[in-house]
Amino acid sequence: MEFTQGNNIKTFIFLFFTLTLFAKNYPSFTPLELDSIENKYGHIAKNRVVDYENNIQVIKTQNSSIQLSKTNFYLNQLLPQYDDIVQKQEDYWATPKEFLITGYGDCEDYAIIKYFTLINLGFDEKNLFITVVKEKFRGGTHMVLSYFQTKDDSPLVLDNLSFKILSLKQRKDLEADMFINSTGVYKYKNTKLVKIASKYAPYEELLKKVEKEN
Repeated sequence: MEFTQGNNIKTFIFLFFTLTLFAKNYPSFTPLELDSIENKYGHIAKNRVVDYENNIQVIKTQNSSIQLSKTNFYLNQLLPQYDDIVQKQEDYWATPKEFLITGYGDCEDYAIIKYFTLINLGFDEKNLFITVVKEKFRGGTHMVLSYFQTKDDSPLVLDNLSFKILSLKQRKDLEADMFINSTGVYKYKNTKLVKIASKYAPYEELLKKVEKEN
């Protein structure tokens, strides 16, 4: 495929922004932010944020396998709540900071905060995907975080409904629909990721909100 100079510039800007974003220790909070959170949302919200930051610092000292399990376990303790109750709208993708401050989130919010937390811990963002799945037995749609240890292995699934991390192959109750990260949108066909789009609107909006928070 032949690219124009304009397309090359746009691609460079997007990649530069992405690398800059993920190079930061996001989500992290300044003392001024913590004071603002306490004044606006109360000491419980501030304590929840501080506890998150303290736990992540401890998890950083451990190996990747333990980091995965402890991140999943710790963040699954945040309370679930539907978007139309917390954010007053459906299918709202909360940033990790929004999720930590409110203390409540929907399935996509768990996937998003795990995504950014693992990047903060040093995981390669190219191996992490916010993943839309179909629940085979219940018939609904759900969202989880997928982590590909290698390109040939079935991804590990970090699910807010399970404290145990299993591979997608082992999750007989789930069927993967879409895999989303900054590199694009993918389908999972014959144990391989096949790119179907370069962008996903809710993810792009999420990045814009994250950028404003930094």
